[in-house]
Amino acid sequence: MALKYVLSLLGLLVYLSVLGSIARTLVIPRGRIRGLRRLSDVLVEYLYRFVLLPIRRYEQRDSFRASQPALVIFVNLIIWMTLLLFSLALMIYPAVTSVQQAIREAGASLLTLGFTSTKNAWATVVDFIGGFTGLTIVALQISYLPTLYAAFTRRETEVSLLTARSGQPPWGPELLARTRVGIANMRDSSKELADYYHVWERWAADVEESHSTYPILLRFRTPNPYSSWLIALLAVMDSAALFLSLSPSDAPVEARLCLRMGFSALRSIGRTARVAFEEDPSPEDPIDLSFEDFQLGVARIKEVGFPVERDVDQAWREFKGWRVNYESLAYALAKEIDAVPALWSGPRRRSEPVIATIKVRNRTPDNPSGD
Repeated sequence: MALKYVLSLLGLLVYLSVLGSIARTLVIPRGRIRGLRRLSDVLVEYLYRFVLLPIRRYEQRDSFRASQPALVIFVNLIIWMTLLLFSLALMIYPAVTSVQQAIREAGASLLTLGFTSTKNAWATVVDFIGGFTGLTIVALQISYLPTLYAAFTRRETEVSLLTARSGQPPWGPELLARTRVGIANMRDSSKELADYYHVWERWAADVEESHSTYPILLRFRTPNPYSSWLIALLAVMDSAALFLSLSPSDAPVEARLCLRMGFSALRSIGRTARVAFEEDPSPEDPIDLSFEDFQLGVARIKEVGFPVERDVDQAWREFKGWRVNYESLAYALAKEIDAVPALWSGPRRRSEPVIATIKVRNRTPDNPSGD
């Protein structure tokens, strides 16, 4: 009989532990992905990696991974319900005659079916606890999903708008080039970019808050396979760093502020996702982007007459000083979520060709080809 009470106490501890996980996920979500949340995320991620092994085309993988967030939420719910059933069965065990009866009654109370109960004060208390817990989880889950989709919609609006400015997949040099095309006055171009960087500064602040609070949003994919919230942020930050490095006298202060907010967003998300990174890197630290790739980006900008004050070597040194603050984090997150393999976005888990951005051509009646 003493063993039953020990098991009942164990069940109470498991029950309280699961309640803590539910509260951290649905009520007061913050901090790192850990515990049961991390377990469900890791299990589903490894399942997807295994299933996607024979699929080589990125577009097919992206389409398949679109269902990943829903499966993570479902697996998390199944884990919660299984552990709650187990804990309630242990709690009610001293009041019943068998393990099977304890499981049956715990399930009936947790799912609010009420088809069986034991006429015992302790069993009645546990039944009430189980019924209340089941209803609470359903109510919290119902309110949780609209919050996720509201944050997802806010995120995707600016990502979709970036397509016209930077192409697909987004690329920093292309963003600067397209802003310059058709604008004769550099001052007008700078004003346009200043307003745009201000919008993305606020966007990064919103993403920092939402994705650190609800880490499952990291798994929500952009509807277009050639776009990604992370690659979009990387492209905007690269364009700001390029502007500050190549033409500092024309670069608006909003470019610097956008970069700072981008650093902050990526670092907060990196801590939540448990990605290791250097908190205060030196501007002289090396980066993975090669000087040759940087030269190609600068050449693209010069094609459209973007004014360049510094030579390539000097600009490269300044650009490295900016990019060292966010490159490793962006690359690690891109690898983790299997983002579109865009230019300047780092390697993925499998070797595959980079999907280059299609260059915009300024086609007019006098120049139909845009060459």
